[in-house]
Amino acid sequence: MSKTVRLKKGFNINLLGEASNNVTYDVKSAIFALKPTDFINLKLPKLLVKEGDQIQAGDPVFYDKSNERVKYTSPVSGEVAEIRRGDKRKLLEIKILSDEVIKHKSFDKYSISDIHKLSKDSAKDQMIESGVWPNIIQRPYAIVANPDDTPKSIFISAFDTHPLSPDYSVTFKGEEHFFEAGIEILKKFTDKIHISVDGSKEVLPIFTKTEGVEVNKFFGSHPAGCVGVQIHHIDPISTGETVWTISPFGVIQIGKLFLNGIYDASKVIAFAGSKLKKPQYYKTYIGACVDKFLKESEVDTSSEYRVISGNVLTGEKISNNGFVGFYDQLVTVIPEGNKPRFFLTDGWLSFTKRLSFHRAWGLLSFINGRKGSTVDTNKNGEERAFVMTGAFEKVVPMDILPTHLIKAILAEDFEGMEALGIFEVSEEDLALCEFIDVSKHDIQKIVRKGINLMIEG
Repeated sequence: MSKTVRLKKGFNINLLGEASNNVTYDVKSAIFALKPTDFINLKLPKLLVKEGDQIQAGDPVFYDKSNERVKYTSPVSGEVAEIRRGDKRKLLEIKILSDEVIKHKSFDKYSISDIHKLSKDSAKDQMIESGVWPNIIQRPYAIVANPDDTPKSIFISAFDTHPLSPDYSVTFKGEEHFFEAGIEILKKFTDKIHISVDGSKEVLPIFTKTEGVEVNKFFGSHPAGCVGVQIHHIDPISTGETVWTISPFGVIQIGKLFLNGIYDASKVIAFAGSKLKKPQYYKTYIGACVDKFLKESEVDTSSEYRVISGNVLTGEKISNNGFVGFYDQLVTVIPEGNKPRFFLTDGWLSFTKRLSFHRAWGLLSFINGRKGSTVDTNKNGEERAFVMTGAFEKVVPMDILPTHLIKAILAEDFEGMEALGIFEVSEEDLALCEFIDVSKHDIQKIVRKGINLMIEG
């Protein structure tokens, strides 16, 4: 039965530089990369290609030795141009020089009626071999799902409340047929599929036309769009249970695999942020190099800037010729915060318009937070002793005690972590705590440390 959830806690970070609602198709990247570092807890990648190899889209590039069944495949066809490693030969990137016309490895192709007859094992095998399986993330732990597990339910968040998040009416336009097919495949793994939508806005037809799913409405500020928050309020995870999550893009990619018989890594990516003069959307492929898109979006180079694959809360810093992350549909460009601030002219006693949850940055910070603001990467302070302010509890709309959970992780208190909800959260669920933390701790890194301790313990 569908539910309506109204959240009273949270905080929206309204930033300037939202992408305009037009999609550019004629800007193309020449090189793409598959990055093992995009996949959390993938510690032992085993390469299946070498430099100079010719590969097709959908050919396996590497697998994880700890879960050998799951394949990570090439988003495009072309030549393996470079295999880049870091310290201790850690595998960082497999760069692929793309063909002008993408060639795809062929997989079995089905009609909608055939999909209904397809067995779960056959569907699973094709998803694993093609490379679409890593779209499925399991809770607890927020890692790529184990194909041998059986989830009690599957969750799809059909809206995004992160800063400058892409408009799904743009990114998924015309994909309704593939979304429906993807849902039919997912139904083979569980009889409970939840789609969460923003109750304050008109729901897109792509999410309402699908039968056999529960559509739940959420009202509230960020992190209302985070799937962990949605699971907590709709179907909480108990000890020993597993829930799978997948993005709308992942569902569509599964649908394309079975309807078209190919691994289609094409996606619409938003380039946004206050340092872009022409923020807009581009049609490209997973792992695209951002250089040409940044040039087309006209980066303001009058001062230093940072390019982020993803959003400003959870994204990863990349270079001007870096690559879009596997799960990202947004690239954000904001000012670099490397300049000192004097408290009378640009600090807490000034009339600066800087955004602040605590209203600490001048008299206009609260008003500015509603209208939209420009932020940079400055932490405005250094890490210090952990201060308990009660602020974390104001932005986490879950029945947990985030401050006590973080302290339990730091103390490596396994029983405390479990009792305080470590199995229910991932980094993105508590990312706002990091944004408002007066102690300047890397909260997301601490959360991942706690999750890894539970996995290893």
